[in-house]
Amino acid sequence: MSACINGLCRAVTVSLLLLLLSFSFSSACSNGNCQLLDSCSSATDCVSGLYCGDCPAVGRSKPVCTRGQATSPTSIINGLPFNKYTWLMTHNAFSNANAPLLPGVERITFYNQEDTITNQLQNGVRGLMLDMYDFNNDIWLCHSLRGQCFNFTAFQPAINILREVEAFLSQNPTEIVTIIIEDYVHRPKGLSTLFANAGLDKYWFPVSKMPRKGEDWPTVTDMVQENHRLLVFTSVAAKEDEEGVAYQWRYMVENESGDPGVKRGSCPNRKESQPLNSKSSSLFLMNYFPTYPVEKDACKEHSAPLAEMVGTCLKSGGNRMPNFLAVNFYMRSDGGGVFEILDRMNGPVLCGCETLSACQPGAAYGSCKNVTVQTRTPSMDSTAGSNSGGSYSGSVQFSRSLASVAQLNNIVVFCFSLLPLLIFLL
Repeated sequence: MSACINGLCRAVTVSLLLLLLSFSFSSACSNGNCQLLDSCSSATDCVSGLYCGDCPAVGRSKPVCTRGQATSPTSIINGLPFNKYTWLMTHNAFSNANAPLLPGVERITFYNQEDTITNQLQNGVRGLMLDMYDFNNDIWLCHSLRGQCFNFTAFQPAINILREVEAFLSQNPTEIVTIIIEDYVHRPKGLSTLFANAGLDKYWFPVSKMPRKGEDWPTVTDMVQENHRLLVFTSVAAKEDEEGVAYQWRYMVENESGDPGVKRGSCPNRKESQPLNSKSSSLFLMNYFPTYPVEKDACKEHSAPLAEMVGTCLKSGGNRMPNFLAVNFYMRSDGGGVFEILDRMNGPVLCGCETLSACQPGAAYGSCKNVTVQTRTPSMDSTAGSNSGGSYSGSVQFSRSLASVAQLNNIVVFCFSLLPLLIFLL
């Protein structure tokens, strides 16, 4: 082998390395072109509606593009009764892990979400669970105990979040939002005054028009036309007559929350609720979150176990699909997550198809278009849905990133794989 002349071999080696690096990175997707489950290194790699996230709880340490927004079912099939749809609900929606602390107070409580109410709504959440308490001569959102709010369990005045809801409804005139209140407010007319002060009374769905015997609700079209786009339920029965706030368990059935609600093969009703197969209530709330929320485990919980539990609760409900799916850390998953499962809950009811993305507006029930089934989704059974289509709105946004950026690690591994070649050439 002839000797290198004037550093020629070294120059060739560097050029080859640059060429191989260029080929490696150009062959991968980037710059907003990455699809669901494609590897990614930053949020800007993924197409709209996806974010770059990982799920170590199922053995996925390298980030992939993950669904972060719901497909609006009314954008595909519109005009059906409200109780025919399934909507995403956030458990303790106000309990944001990134919420500012009260001055001089360290918060001591559990967290259930990790972004703002506004962002939840923009990402397709249409149901909010809120715990309201008398505190500081006002009504506050607290994650507390024994019916009392403390400064170390308090988040913020409830009117702040309700104004976010009002802004969303004002800017999105065809959307409908449901609020369920765990109610510890004792001041007279407290709730009705609070919602009026937040400007939400103009959207109020009146109790007098709510079906009491299991009948269908008005169509979503009628609700929008009449501007009855806010449903509010309380856990206190007396407030229905006193303030016109619907008592939750007169209108919906609900499975047990916490650990009993995630126990495999079991979907018991909450003690305040009628049996899940009762015909006296036309709404069905499905809780799916453990008693003690753990962010890093949510991505695993929102994969195959959730899909299986939907089937269990469907059977317990007398083959009635839940209308609300309440979860913690709704964005976290191993790929499609709660958003894909929502599509698979809505599809069979709205159009007779396996998933919402197979529905065809205006077509006969059961007339489904071919969709690409997502076969790379890990930890999902053979009935897993597709890479869902439909319309997205809003944005994926976190105060802190969910993604573990692996770009540096990839470069290191790649360079080590080239080491024998470099030694040979040098």
